[in-house]
Amino acid sequence: MDVLELLEAASLLAPADTPAENALTADDVWDYLAHDQWETALNLMEEFRGAGPLPVSFWQSMAEAAEELRLEGSRSWCWWRWAEARSGVIRARLTLRPAAETRRRLPIPGAGVLKPLWNVGNRAPDGGPSLNIASLWVENTLELPPGGTASVRLRPLTPSQWRHLAPDDVITMHESAPVAGTATVLEVRPPVEPPLPQVGEGLR
Repeated sequence: MDVLELLEAASLLAPADTPAENALTADDVWDYLAHDQWETALNLMEEFRGAGPLPVSFWQSMAEAAEELRLEGSRSWCWWRWAEARSGVIRARLTLRPAAETRRRLPIPGAGVLKPLWNVGNRAPDGGPSLNIASLWVENTLELPPGGTASVRLRPLTPSQWRHLAPDDVITMHESAPVAGTATVLEVRPPVEPPLPQVGEGLR
């Protein structure tokens, strides 16, 4: 499918009255598509909210359109949301320890690159803590410096090991021996649809 077909397919999966952050709706998106303003239409649909979770196929079409338009930031974000639709959403408020207290000296990249270990309360057979891997997306900023605080999204490698989490639970992030950061869970949502076979760039 070409870019227009992909964006049209995505827009048809969102209710017509679904608002974006700037109060425009899916109906408004069609006006941009009709005038070949594809990047604007894609950016608007990235911000859809308020009508419940959007399906896996919506985010797949969006990600493939972003790839065709060579919009790297949008491509990464839409594949991230595709993965969340399959595995569930976990958002938290993360505070990193200051550089003087950990080995980290550089900021954490924001766009889902880092895959640290997390203590979410699971136990190993010997009774000690069992750490779990989850990718980390920092919201509304390109990076999070040591000592900084931000809202983050977590994408577990094994989602079933995180199902017990609830808002206000406290979890810790680990990159070496000392705790690297502490996070308070803000939101936990189940998958939109049952897991599907891996498609395209979704988990790369």
